[in-house]
Amino acid sequence: MDIERLSTGVKELDRILGGGIPRGFLVAVAGEPGTGKTVLCIHFSWQGVLDGDKVIYVTTEESRESVIRQAETLGMRLGDAVARGKAIIIDALLGSDRWSLRSLNPEDMVEKVVEAKRELGYGRARLVIDSMSAFWLDKPAMARKYSYYLKKVLHKWDFTILATTQYAITTSEAFGFGLEHIADGIIRFRRVVRGGRLRRYLLVEKMRQTPHDLRMYEVVIEPGRGMRLVGPVEYRAEDFAMPRSVYSKIVEARRRVEEEVPDEGD
Repeated sequence: MDIERLSTGVKELDRILGGGIPRGFLVAVAGEPGTGKTVLCIHFSWQGVLDGDKVIYVTTEESRESVIRQAETLGMRLGDAVARGKAIIIDALLGSDRWSLRSLNPEDMVEKVVEAKRELGYGRARLVIDSMSAFWLDKPAMARKYSYYLKKVLHKWDFTILATTQYAITTSEAFGFGLEHIADGIIRFRRVVRGGRLRRYLLVEKMRQTPHDLRMYEVVIEPGRGMRLVGPVEYRAEDFAMPRSVYSKIVEARRRVEEEVPDEGD
């Protein structure tokens, strides 16, 4: 069966994915801060502009202007696309115009995304949500429910979605579990310091309907060019793990918190 795939805008990643992301998928882009998640989202959006797709970008952790400036440093004129009505950036952080969110509420966000899609018109659409973690930072138990709601409602609008989810630097764990379970695919970014230098890596952990590459690749981000992947590289899970003493303290702290939570019958 032929599967229509959308280019990510990073040719090496497209190759790893057998040509790109299947149309209509919700893909979780996971990782710690500074690993390249937003850069991938900008690539995906700009490629949508080049391919004539309807492009909507929801930014929750930096302003619309910041996203546009970052795109320009990578050689992508996303600001021009917005000015020409080829893309809409919804600012959930500092915006105060029509394409802004006043609160981090999933229902309000979906409503605004649908409004933007109607504004852009009929056709294949790309949606970036950077990041979904902002919607459940104060209620991480709701992550799965919110993710399911997002996927169910927006699927009928012909969106292919990249949604980032933040992982903690100290534990490499998500702020709320749920998006990865609901997602059709997971692109995982990782980071490690070797020889006094920060190195970034990417691994496709899951992509339904796709015999994807299972190896890890190093991520390089260059001014004026953006992201490219080199490798594959050979690393073990232990190479990215925190020291055992630190992990033991985290486990013990969790145990104490759980003991302090009263039973429902108390």
